[in-house]
Amino acid sequence: MRHIISILVENEFGALSRIAGLFTARGYNIESLTVAPTDDATLSRMTLVTFGNERIIDQIIKQLNKLLDVVKVMDITEAAHIEREMMLLKVQAASSDAREEIKRLTDIFRGKILDVSDKVFTIEMTGTSEKLDAFIQALGNAGILEVVRSGVLGIARGEKHLRV
Repeated sequence: MRHIISILVENEFGALSRIAGLFTARGYNIESLTVAPTDDATLSRMTLVTFGNERIIDQIIKQLNKLLDVVKVMDITEAAHIEREMMLLKVQAASSDAREEIKRLTDIFRGKILDVSDKVFTIEMTGTSEKLDAFIQALGNAGILEVVRSGVLGIARGEKHLRV
């Protein structure tokens, strides 16, 4: 099962390396990882997506909590949560028919065309991973030149929060 784990860490040199090392040492895979400072300059928040059954996820959380840099860990998959991912795509748009189809699909998926050149559109899309995958699938043979994805960001709904 897919899990989104949020981790508050001290904003210290090597923290990311130690967390990645924990996963490597135990043979766990990280599907996506995002890291950024929080409103407290001494802390960063990591959002990590991994797969595993309850036993594996419990083990990962216990191991993360043992690391000195880790302040707090929460599996937000367990409760109601909001998740988003951002994607930038470069798509070939040489003909007027292709340009119109790309514009139509971008509007349907509520994306934005950020840049237009003679033959290429650059598109921004934000949503769940499934939405982004569906957009790529809808483009089909539309000539995707490049795809960049941010990785999942997640936050618990309601009163539940990750803060010290």
